[in-house]
Amino acid sequence: MRIRRVVTTREGGASTAPYDSFNLGDHVGDDPAAVTANRDRLARELGLPADHLVWMEQVHGRTVGVVDGPVPDKLEATDAVVTATTGLALVVLVADCVPVLLADPEAGVVGAVHAGRVGARVGVVPAALKAMVEAGADVDRVEVLLGPSICGECYEVPQDMQTDVERHLPGTACRTRKGTPGLDLRAGLWRQLADAGVAKIGIDPRCTNEERTLFSHRREGTTGRLAAVTWVEP
Repeated sequence: MRIRRVVTTREGGASTAPYDSFNLGDHVGDDPAAVTANRDRLARELGLPADHLVWMEQVHGRTVGVVDGPVPDKLEATDAVVTATTGLALVVLVADCVPVLLADPEAGVVGAVHAGRVGARVGVVPAALKAMVEAGADVDRVEVLLGPSICGECYEVPQDMQTDVERHLPGTACRTRKGTPGLDLRAGLWRQLADAGVAKIGIDPRCTNEERTLFSHRREGTTGRLAAVTWVEP
């Protein structure tokens, strides 16, 4: 089976500043009509019906939704979603958090995870991996993409926060470019996935804080959201 993965940028949409212009988040204060136009465009560009995109109400938790068909509106209070249904695209929205796209191409099972500091700390990625296995995936076959997010050199946090996250997600603690305590969530997630038996892990190296074609909450405060999308082609 062919697995598709797409990561959007902020360019080419209908939204105006500070959401300019391809904002896909409907919870950040943008004009709803612009968000709808952007989401419709995303579906067209992916070659999928708009109702075959599955959206989540992301709350920085570890709840995993498992879906087998289109979802009206969005999954409430959910930060990971899994499906074994072809042609159903799973969407995660970010503006510094790590979008994690998982797939077992042989079983035709895919997952999309919103892994910010809080969600990563409480184990949202292992929870998604468990749900994938229950849906027929095999950890030995799972492939993962850790999408663009804020890098460790930019993600400055208080020392006690760094210590706490490192205790729950080893490999995350780092030093920022200024020499202060920092968090590299992708490094911690990579280690967590490897320890779980996942052998194929790719990383999109772009930092949302540094790359101006991407949305960054830390850089801009009020801003839009980019999307990371995965699905199994029919």
